[in-house]
Amino acid sequence: MSTGSGSIGTYDYIIVGAGSAGCVLANRLTASGRHKVLLLEAGGRDLNPWIHIPIGYAKTFRNPRVNWMYETEPEPELNGRRIYQPRGKVLGGTSSINGLLYIRGQQEDFDLWRQLGNAGWSYADVLPYFKRAEDQQRGEDRLHGVGGPLAVSDQRETHPLCDAFINAGVEQGLPVNHDFNGDHQEGVGYFQTTSRNGRRCSTAVGYLNPARSRDNLHIETHAHVTRVQVDNGTAVGVEFTRNGTAISARASGEVILCGGAINSPQLLELSGIGNADILNDLGIPVVSHLPGVGENLQDHLQVRMVLRSKQPVTLNDATRSLLGKVKLGLEYALFRTGPLTVSAGYAAAFFKTDPSLVSPDIQVHFILFSSDKMGDQLHPFSGFTASICQLRPESRGTIHAVSADPFDAPSINVNYLTQEVDRLANINGLKKLRSILHADAMKPFLAEEMDPGAGVQSDDELLQFCRTVGTTVYHPVGTCSMGTGSNAVVTPELKVRGIAGLRVADGSIMPRLVSGNTNAPIVMIGEKASDLILADAQ
Repeated sequence: MSTGSGSIGTYDYIIVGAGSAGCVLANRLTASGRHKVLLLEAGGRDLNPWIHIPIGYAKTFRNPRVNWMYETEPEPELNGRRIYQPRGKVLGGTSSINGLLYIRGQQEDFDLWRQLGNAGWSYADVLPYFKRAEDQQRGEDRLHGVGGPLAVSDQRETHPLCDAFINAGVEQGLPVNHDFNGDHQEGVGYFQTTSRNGRRCSTAVGYLNPARSRDNLHIETHAHVTRVQVDNGTAVGVEFTRNGTAISARASGEVILCGGAINSPQLLELSGIGNADILNDLGIPVVSHLPGVGENLQDHLQVRMVLRSKQPVTLNDATRSLLGKVKLGLEYALFRTGPLTVSAGYAAAFFKTDPSLVSPDIQVHFILFSSDKMGDQLHPFSGFTASICQLRPESRGTIHAVSADPFDAPSINVNYLTQEVDRLANINGLKKLRSILHADAMKPFLAEEMDPGAGVQSDDELLQFCRTVGTTVYHPVGTCSMGTGSNAVVTPELKVRGIAGLRVADGSIMPRLVSGNTNAPIVMIGEKASDLILADAQ
């Protein structure tokens, strides 16, 4: 770790952001021993014990020591509410604080990327990278891999309430699906998680820890990158601050941005790369006019239904007393089982709101606790939650720097529900979820629908419910979109258009949001990016 000002030397590759993709690249680019790599992370080490306990995401949700704690501008279609946007600020990035769910997305998602002009990004192209990353508990087959850095596991144990939800989905016409990352996504079943033996497997654990001892990898934590240095159209290094000290580093090969959909476009703009009109308004000298930077923002909206249980089998019940909390802790410490091993979704459903659709457009997260909002104290009653998430929203937003000060949070405008198709999908998604929750299989458990409640029935009432309680599922992407058109920020090789020696490899490069949770696809992006970079180094 550096302690003084000035330059800390020259590296073949400088990776900005030690998150879901950055840790992958740090591992893969140093594996041969031939390349000297600098990994920069604005946060600290992943020492907080709650990071490594699966249910600990509830403890890191609003912890500024490991979380950027962003929020949107007032959202016009969500009653002017600001929507909290947590992002990991720690080794492992958001993979250290997320809900651990392992969902790749639909095969059609990646085939669409290819159809949009991104050669090398079809499902057949990216499947080998998903498999290479994976250490699948169930073993290897044509769609899954073993021996990779990222542990993928079944839930530690089943639960009667989840079983009832699965049976209710079957009553409502859904097939049981044991693998949402298999040939077909539609159905109902248990999630798999990025964990091993009841412990979180972030990319810091899976990828970075095995590479830490390599002499050719240098890691700087608490290193807030403020600018990419560009000389005559080539990225030649970065500037960052650590403990208030300004430091620079040179890159003889490439600078690779892995800051995510919020930080990567902001850093490009701070470096003079973006829409010239925006940069001029901020007083930032224009290095390259690239109007797509910060545009094309997409995110998944979540609308949560809260139910009261007839039986005291929820996490609300287990944590109501000190004795209950001690019991949970002992069960986890001794056996690595119990509610502390549960991810941010226990059971899942994927379904279509319109039978004419080729694939599901709604995902359901079913979880054994309830609260007024994520991160809040659990309800005093026996409660559980089921939420809908529209998988392919058509609403688009923006992320842009608000000043030339790198410590000012950017302006985030997601523009949820601004498209009619999104409003209809959420209304119909709630109707379908409600039919599942009120099916016969749920009757032994369902005491009352608390939110939205029996009084909310019409389409207008359901839409107003979405506007009142809707929030993010924490999947922002698309703001440095990959493509070949004039609004694309990076090429299919992830090179920033118009700037040599600069790439982006994180969720911001997705041209379209995937149909599911985003961590697994971002790990895949890091894997594929490493091959693209090393191929150019030959």
